Amino acid sequence: MRRRTLAREHALKILYQYDIVKLPIEAVIKSYWAIQESHDDEMISYANLLVLGIAQNIVGIDQKISDYATNWQIRRMAIIDRNVMRIGLYELKHTTHIPPKVAINEAVELVKKYGDLESSKFVNGILDKIHKKEIIEPQN
Repeated sequence: MRRRTLAREHALKILYQYDIVKLPIEAVIKSYWAIQESHDDEMISYANLLVLGIAQNIVGIDQKISDYATNWQIRRMAIIDRNVMRIGLYELKHTTHIPPKVAINEAVELVKKYGDLESSKFVNGILDKIHKKEIIEPQN
C-alpha cells in the first residue's frame, strides 16, 4: 500500500478515536502511535499533518461539509463518513501537492473500506460538489 494511502487510514483511525474519547488531539495522536508498530516516518508525518490540520480547521471544515450535505447535520453523520470527508476536504482546500481528483478518489476508496455500503456515494457526492463549486482545477 502506498504511504499516503496508509497515512490516510491512520489519520482516519486517529480522528475516529478523537471523536469518541474527546481528549485533546495531541494526546490522542500520542496514544495512537504508542501502540502502532509502524516506523515509517514519512507516513507518520503525513498522517499527523492531516490530523493536526483538520483539528485546527475543524469548525470551517465541518461547516463546509454541512453546507453541501443538504438536510444532514455533521453530528448526525456516521463517524467514518464525516471523518473521511474531513480528510478529503482538508486535502482539497488546504494542500497544494494533492490533485483534487486524487483527494476525492482516495476518500471514496477509504470510505469503501471502512464505511457502509452507501457511504462511498455520499462522500463522493459531497466532495465532488465542493470540488466543482469551489476548487479550480489547474489548467494543463
